[in-house]
Formats: sequence, C-alpha cells, structure tokens
Amino acid sequence: MSHTLDTYRLLGRSGLRVSPLALGAATFGTEWGWGAEQDEARKLFDLYVERGGNFIDTAGTYTNGTSERLLGRFARDRRESLVLATKYTTLRRPGDPNSGGPHRKSLFASVEASLRQLNTDYLDLLYLHVWDFTTPVEEILRGMDDLVRQGKVLYVAISNAPAWQVSRMQAIADLRGWSPLVALEIEYNLIERAGERDLIPMAREMGLGVIPYSPLAGGVLTGKYSRADLTATPTGTDDGTRKRFNLGVGAVTARALEIAEVVKEVATELGRTPAQVGLAWTLRNPGVTAPIIGARTPAQLEDNLGALEVDFTARQLARLDEAGAIRLGFPHDMLASDRMRAETRGDLKIEARH
Repeated sequence: MSHTLDTYRLLGRSGLRVSPLALGAATFGTEWGWGAEQDEARKLFDLYVERGGNFIDTAGTYTNGTSERLLGRFARDRRESLVLATKYTTLRRPGDPNSGGPHRKSLFASVEASLRQLNTDYLDLLYLHVWDFTTPVEEILRGMDDLVRQGKVLYVAISNAPAWQVSRMQAIADLRGWSPLVALEIEYNLIERAGERDLIPMAREMGLGVIPYSPLAGGVLTGKYSRADLTATPTGTDDGTRKRFNLGVGAVTARALEIAEVVKEVATELGRTPAQVGLAWTLRNPGVTAPIIGARTPAQLEDNLGALEVDFTARQLARLDEAGAIRLGFPHDMLASDRMRAETRGDLKIEARH
C-alpha cells in the first residue's frame, strides 16, 4: 500500500514512473456543467503536484478542449517532471466522420491538436479512447508506432476495448517490433467490477498497467445518494455537480446504494470518509497501477488523497469484497471449481509462481 503521491509505480511493462493516484483533468473547465473554473482548476493542479503527484489524465475533447488548454498552461513551467496522458478517437468536429475514430487520419490529426492545446512538443502517454470494431488493428498499431518513432508520443495505451482485442494487439505489436501498449484504462470500482473477469488478468499477463477511471462510481460511493434518488428526476438544482448526469444515465441503483452503505459503515469504523475507503479498496488490487481521481474542488481532492493512508482489517476488506462481488462466469467459475482442479491436478500440490 502506497502512502504518498511520490511513492511512484512503474507503468505496465515499461520504465515510466507514475504516482499511485492520477489526477483527472476532465473537471478542468465548466463546459460540461459540473467542472471547475480556471482558478479553481489551477488550485487542483497545484495541490496535486506539490504533494509529489506527476500523472495527469485528460483527452482532446474533454470540456470541449478546455481541459487540455488549461493543463497546458498549468504544466508549462514543470513540463519535464510530469507524465501527461491524453486520448484520441472521440469526434472533434460534428458532421466530419474522419474527425473521430481510431484510424490513421484521426490519430495524426488528434495528436497534432493535442500538442497545440497542451502547448507541448510531445505526449507522454497516448490512449486509444474508444474501440470502434472497424479500424484494422495493424493500422492503429503502425500509426502509433510511427508517432513514437517521430518523438511526438513516448508511450501508447488503450481504453474501453475488449480484452481479446487488446491481447491480440499486444501480440501483433510484439511480433512486428512495434511500440507495445503499456496501459489499459477501464471503469473499475466496487460497483463496477466486470474488469475482474478478463481485462485486469489480461493486462497483468500482457504487461499493461491498469488505470481505473470513475473509481468512486461517479460519486455514488461517496455516500451522497439515498433511496429517494432511485425515483428522483434530474432538476435544474443539480447543475454544477455530477448528480444530474448520474441520475440521467441510471448510475444510482438499489445494488449501488447497498454497496455504498457498506462503504459508509467501514468508513465510520476507520474514522475515514466513504470516498477514501472506496479509493483505498481499488488501490489494493495488485493489478491496478493508479486510479484516476476526478475532484472538482481542492477540498474533494484533499479528501481523495487521504485514501493513500487507509488500511483495512481482514474482516473489513472481506466485507467490501463481498458487497460488490460478481460472478466471473464461464470458464472462470468452472476452472476454479474443486472438481476441475481435482481432474487436472489430482492430489498434486502445485505452487503457482509469476
């Protein structure tokens, strides 16, 4: 368990050192209705880096480009000490089909736009943001490798893609001698644990560091929702927060509230906040490198950073694990069964080593 932002971790199968909590810059700018104005965003940035944080996550289209522009201004005087991660594939110009997607034209244009907005001549980490099931993987990988060879991108990564496709891409990159993927960004938290089926084990096996976004389930795990919200409809008073968005997409469910209640109970026992407990649980997964925290105010960020100091008893950890547990399904459940182990190993005792 890390205890400070400057207890750095290696990102996947690379030598790049990153903080155990990444700062999400999607809150830089108010164009989406719930972010931070420039001065407040600057406070978030300063607080994070002054504590030793060096890993900041954004995308070319976050808050309509304001996120990258603000981050570029803030990072200007300490650019070399920061790891700036951005993404491409989301549509940059409505009506222009080639301004989005993972293909080569979109890739090169998006990178040039991000370089301008971030006011830098290289990107530390570039994610393919959203898989489209259309572009050939060879086109994507070769384009990424070309950008690495040009020095415009240092490392490449992927987000929101099936595990089988990511592992296939990694194998092709290895065989062709192209730049490997070093990180996988996925939604992962106590409520959304589908990544445990294939994505997280695949990432560990294939050398990708897992970077969870929405580690607090869009704020549901902070304990600010109640059963009254199950039937609530978004109102104008919800503007400026994630509440309107979460209610609109159906993120507040009976199951989510039950899990959040367990988080609150454990937080009370520890004298911590629910947000700290939710983040600390995610940090404990050995397959996770750095969850992305998306604070909107310095007070929220300060609270989130307290997760680095949280430790659980075995009983508390078991309660949290049980509260959000999911069935892994076939073939995982079958392969883990006592019957299958007996049929494949007999009475042999085999120690697994990695």
